[in-house]
Amino acid sequence: MEQRLTALWYRESAGFSLLAPLGWLYAGVMALRRAAYAAGVLPTHRAGKPVIVVGNLTVGGTGKTPLVAWLAQQLSLTGLRVGIVSRGYGRSGDSPESVHAESSWREVGDEPMLLAGLTGCEVVVARDRFAGAQKLVALGVDVVIADDGLQHLRLARDCEIVVIDGARGFGNRRLLPAGPLREPSSRVADADIVVVNGTPEHASLRSGRPDGLQMSLSGGEVHRVDGLAAPEPLERFRGRRVHAVAGIGNPQRFFRDLQAAGLEIIEHPFADHHPFTRAELTFGDDLPVLMTQKDAVRCREIADARLWYVPVVAHFTESQGRELLDRVARALAPGD
Repeated sequence: MEQRLTALWYRESAGFSLLAPLGWLYAGVMALRRAAYAAGVLPTHRAGKPVIVVGNLTVGGTGKTPLVAWLAQQLSLTGLRVGIVSRGYGRSGDSPESVHAESSWREVGDEPMLLAGLTGCEVVVARDRFAGAQKLVALGVDVVIADDGLQHLRLARDCEIVVIDGARGFGNRRLLPAGPLREPSSRVADADIVVVNGTPEHASLRSGRPDGLQMSLSGGEVHRVDGLAAPEPLERFRGRRVHAVAGIGNPQRFFRDLQAAGLEIIEHPFADHHPFTRAELTFGDDLPVLMTQKDAVRCREIADARLWYVPVVAHFTESQGRELLDRVARALAPGD
């Protein structure tokens, strides 16, 4: 059902949909909510330090998490102490909680665990992003990056970065539940920076597409999930038949990347944030099982030498990476 709905959402022509009236209703509710914040009826709150929001307009993966990691690493290199606030998908608690190496992904979420490991930054999970940002400020950070907080208007922000998947674009341009949009595609004009992940090939981007910086994602060495073997180059698996497992927002991107690297894959898509069991990763053969690094966070308790993950790193050309950081610096400058 999920795969069928995704195919309808991301097709290039909208077509007829019985859900269209619900999409219009959703659009009206979102417009009223945004107007209430703009008019001060619903208050926004400043955390006390500059805030960068990295988010998307669509449901599903766009490459947002690799960009958050890249940005946190680059800002850290300038001497800033960076903190990251995230919703923490699936966690039961409401109060802000710091993420540590000994934290459980079930308690703090898989993406926050991944970001903490990749960046070495302070990471806090909180349903209320403002409360989470406040905790980071109390911990002494100089700048807060909100991972996926574009629609969380209670938290005032100094810089908004919208990430768009080049292959999926804005889908059929309809709002939930008739399409994948959380907000109208026109909302992208309000962002300080637009980043397109990959080649902008979707029809919704080819005509009048936003003037965005282009990011690419590439895999590095392949790592055993249990950490009991040295990393291997991805080329080692070229021409081999492998199981490809992906419980992320856009599994097809991961599958396409493996195929482009010359692997013969057996696809196993799962829902985003799926809690894997050993049985679900047992396919009755001894073929290697490759997954994303986010999936690996949820599979570390499954000790199996067949399980490998492929890290994904965000890349920009030198000029575009410099432009992105310059634009962030201008947005955060006092008085702007």
